[in-house]
Amino acid sequence: MDWYTKVLKNYVGFSGRARRTEYWMFTLVNVIIGGVLNVLYNVTHSSIFYVLYVLYFLAVLLPSIAVGIRRLHDTNRTGWWLLIGLVPFVGAIVLIVFFATEGNRGANQYGEDPKALEAGASPATA
Repeated sequence: MDWYTKVLKNYVGFSGRARRTEYWMFTLVNVIIGGVLNVLYNVTHSSIFYVLYVLYFLAVLLPSIAVGIRRLHDTNRTGWWLLIGLVPFVGAIVLIVFFATEGNRGANQYGEDPKALEAGASPATA
């Protein structure tokens, strides 16, 4: 749950880098919460769950974009690559590959290696 709250605390932080774990755990929690709200809506047909689903989607929209951009930065790509997701089918596949790719070791133009920083290594030795 720490990965999820870490992204929410940095909800408009578009600079820097995000590890794969940070991105995928945030995505997993979003899918679970969205799925639960969707199932509750389909079972009860109560519009409150639909409203909660829409409000939740709007609440995590900016953090999702920000962590996606930071994840692309970790692979030494500009955040503008996120727009390839607008290309039907192919764009989503390309983004999944980019998000699943291991980040660059050491510092790149977007900052220090977050994996090395979390492991306690100094930026000079990573």
